[in-house]
Amino acid sequence: MTTPPPLRQPNGFWAFLRVFGRGLNIVRLIILNLVFFLFLWVVGLFILALGASKHLNDIQDNSVLVLRPEGRLVEQYSINPMQRALSKLSGNEPKEVQLRDIVGAIDAASKDSHITRIVLDPSHLQASGFAALTEVGAALDRFRASGKPVIAWASYLDQYQYDLAAHADRILLDPQGGLLITGLANYRLFYKDLLDKLGVNVYLFRVGQFKSAAEPYILDHASPESKEADSYWMGGLWDDYIARIAKQRKLDPAVVRADIDGLPDRIASAQGDLAKLALDEHLVDGLATRDELIDTLRSQGVPAGKDGHGFRGVPLDRYADQMPSQDNLSRTAVTVVVAEGEIASGQQPPGSIGGESTAALIRSARENKRTKALVLRVNSPGGEVYAAEEIRREVALTRKAGIPVVVSMGDVAASGGYWISMNADQIYAEPNTITGSIGIFGMFFTVPGALGKLGVNADGVSTSPLAGAFNISRPLDPKVGTVIQSIINKGYHDFVGGVAQARGKDYAAIDTIAQGRVWTGSQAQQRGLIDQLGGLDAAIQKAADLAKLEKGYSVRYQEQPMGTFERFVVSLNQSAMVAGLQSYGVKLPNWFAQLPAFAPELNMLSTAQAGQPNVYSYCFCTPH
Repeated sequence: MTTPPPLRQPNGFWAFLRVFGRGLNIVRLIILNLVFFLFLWVVGLFILALGASKHLNDIQDNSVLVLRPEGRLVEQYSINPMQRALSKLSGNEPKEVQLRDIVGAIDAASKDSHITRIVLDPSHLQASGFAALTEVGAALDRFRASGKPVIAWASYLDQYQYDLAAHADRILLDPQGGLLITGLANYRLFYKDLLDKLGVNVYLFRVGQFKSAAEPYILDHASPESKEADSYWMGGLWDDYIARIAKQRKLDPAVVRADIDGLPDRIASAQGDLAKLALDEHLVDGLATRDELIDTLRSQGVPAGKDGHGFRGVPLDRYADQMPSQDNLSRTAVTVVVAEGEIASGQQPPGSIGGESTAALIRSARENKRTKALVLRVNSPGGEVYAAEEIRREVALTRKAGIPVVVSMGDVAASGGYWISMNADQIYAEPNTITGSIGIFGMFFTVPGALGKLGVNADGVSTSPLAGAFNISRPLDPKVGTVIQSIINKGYHDFVGGVAQARGKDYAAIDTIAQGRVWTGSQAQQRGLIDQLGGLDAAIQKAADLAKLEKGYSVRYQEQPMGTFERFVVSLNQSAMVAGLQSYGVKLPNWFAQLPAFAPELNMLSTAQAGQPNVYSYCFCTPH
């Protein structure tokens, strides 16, 4: 019998390819299975949430709208919708409250027969200005005018939180809590001595007697001009605050002011009992624990919660999510573009203003056939001049296209914030808006002294006067300083000239009230820098009037579009669904919400322009 020849063994290379191919196939199958089961998990969550939330979407009769805002009161969320949705799904609520959401919820509740009253707890609200609070307060006044009461309760109130609580029919304070109204201050840190010790030279180029934004880098104290200007506008804000509180509480403004000025002695006389002192001064109506508040509501006919405890309340986020949209897609619209935050070049995320991104929003609104009027909502202390100019040009082009533009100023619309506003048909601001600060500045740092302390020196040659002139390792050539100052002078002339043309005044008249000086909304109206005092609703109505729109027009917000997956996650995140999932103990792991933040944003590096002068129109004008 013949023995068969032995099988040939593949050589090492082909064996490696065969094993590698099998490995790739196994990895492919694992990935496909992971994707498939992840898809099933998401779909299962969605179905479970829908089923669990059916009973949650319905607002029951005799319900109380519970306003317990936590975090900053903002015009626009500073994180994108998908990251916000992931945060909610993982149980980590973003600490921001969008102004339009809380105002819209209050106005909707005033017409909702299921809502009988509002309970307001502003203890955890962080306000950065008074204008946004004025808008929320006006909504609470409209709610009360509908015949429904507002009850405020808090464990502790600062002066911003109390500004909101004062709009309630009744204010209750925890007996172990307190109310502290201290007044306004604007103290800053000054770095000149530190920079001198480090050997860093700072060159400031500015126009405007009162343009003090960069003073901390060249002085070790606030200049007399800065103190004079700050005292004036903060005094205006404080006068307005006292008058507003006195009116809401039916008190004498002089008595309120005297009580605040004498607060240290009065606290000592009250033996440190802030709650009792607030009651004695008629700033609150009663002292009550949270349980006593619940007992009061129950005695007034508010039913118990679903578990038999507490009271039947609807939280703000859940109520806001089930409200119908103001945007009827079949109708002409007033389009609102929000410009909030510092102004920087290029594309910027929500909560910041980008020269390109915000200009693109205005352009998209203008090119939308439904847009018949535009409202630019500005809440910004300013920033880069060129980025502000990009936005201003789009406002001017929108008017040129026959679309009226109305600016509505929020807490702050100063410096660059005023730059982007000046070409509107009409400018609205609250009496306590901070605006003006028409002026610009530039800074340049050099560090030859610092390098010298380390034994390092710079030397070399150049082919022309400006070559290497902006190298921070070399001293600043006086001729280069003259060049930078000329650029700043030109920018200031453009700013003042643009305001003069937009406001129908001569250059000298605007220059007198410019010079970097800050004004309140009321002071700005007296000087012709704004047209009307009022909030966002008044600005929207004015825009509709200018466009000659009939009643029933829509109000839409022009925002950066979301992708398909982002829309899915956001729709999954409707708060009723979240509540349904959480009622089953289901939530995403905490780390899931952090995924979008694994690549940190280096804002300073991303907006700085190396090798050229950076020109800013910025205002550090937020009191505390």
